[in-house]
Amino acid sequence: MENKIKIQVLGSGCPTCRKLFELTQKAVEDLGLKAEVEYSDDIQKILEMGLMSSPVLAINGKPALVGFLPDTEKIKEIIKKFI
Repeated sequence: MENKIKIQVLGSGCPTCRKLFELTQKAVEDLGLKAEVEYSDDIQKILEMGLMSSPVLAINGKPALVGFLPDTEKIKEIIKKFI
């Protein structure tokens, strides 16, 4: 049975944050996962994780990537570590 993973992109609503959301959706699709990618521009969520930069790619509530925009392949590598 496939593990249920929760994937979130947290950001300020800037173009970089939105691009990370798009790339993450593509990575999930490419990997054939049934995970839903959630986008939030609630800065409070980022602060609650103890982080001061965005965008944040969080998997199962844990920051997996912070502060930069990787390519789709890198996002896939990160997601694979959690499944």
